[in-house]
Amino acid sequence: MSNFWEKLKKTGSPVLVLAPMAGITDSPFRQICRGFGADVVVSEMASATALVYAPKKTLAMLTSVKAEAPYVIQLFGSNPEHFAKAVKLLTDIKAVKKLGVSNYRLPDGLDINFGCPVAKVLKQGAGCALFKDLAKSRQVIEAVLANTNLPVSIKTRTQAGQVNILDWLDNIADLPISALMIHGRTLAQGFSGPVDYKIIKEARQHFKGVIIANGGINNSTGAKEVLKASVADGLGIGRGALGHPWIFQELQPKADPPLAEKNKKTPPRDVRKIILQHAKLVEKYNGNFGEFRKHLCWYATGLPNAKKLRGEFIKVNSLKDVKGIFNF
Repeated sequence: MSNFWEKLKKTGSPVLVLAPMAGITDSPFRQICRGFGADVVVSEMASATALVYAPKKTLAMLTSVKAEAPYVIQLFGSNPEHFAKAVKLLTDIKAVKKLGVSNYRLPDGLDINFGCPVAKVLKQGAGCALFKDLAKSRQVIEAVLANTNLPVSIKTRTQAGQVNILDWLDNIADLPISALMIHGRTLAQGFSGPVDYKIIKEARQHFKGVIIANGGINNSTGAKEVLKASVADGLGIGRGALGHPWIFQELQPKADPPLAEKNKKTPPRDVRKIILQHAKLVEKYNGNFGEFRKHLCWYATGLPNAKKLRGEFIKVNSLKDVKGIFNF
């Protein structure tokens, strides 16, 4: 199977990745970000255990379209056997269709989450809790690698408990991992506080694949600083893309510098058209306008009458409602 990570690295430009976010990085949002220049898009976190015991709902969440490629499915959990079974299912299109998920498309890669700090994930021994357990971390990775020929990537943090990223990487140094996304904060920090790009740079001595720096990247100026400090091969953009999916376009090497550097209250484009495009994709692919309301409120930032707009956005239930707000 072709390793798209290495192909992207060889272009010489930073690899731009839409980082996984639960309840956010669904297919419509991935398509929007891909359209603005994201090189790789990653799914919402999917439970390996759910794929073993009640797979249909999770598989429906993981459906994608060809325009998203390269598209990566991220798994979380703590049981190596569940990971093995989940990977077999995710890469068996016939088995998925037998379960009644007809619009499922095989992913281009698989990712394992070792960095989630959310309490309900930690209670399952997953995310950062799995990161703390060196032996089981290795077992999970081996289980995934043994059951797929797709490129496998991992997402981590800089530290969880007494285990830091450098020791953790030494524990799996011989395994053929294609890419590594490091959120430059510890488990204790969560999503706030200073980001340690120095340790991401040091990770290069412990990992041979593609390294993606993640955390605190909200604009092109910050992105340049992160790349310089981390010497990473690319950037993972998560919260920085919320209401601002064109950040990927701004980070492209050929982006217009004045546009990329502007920091104005009103975004430098017609956000209404982007909202309409996003809403049409929601209607077409999942109809989940309840979740889409979050995106609408993020889009409101910087728009005239933002407070009033948010009041209308939280009531949206359909594409018709969105069109009505903007008189489309």
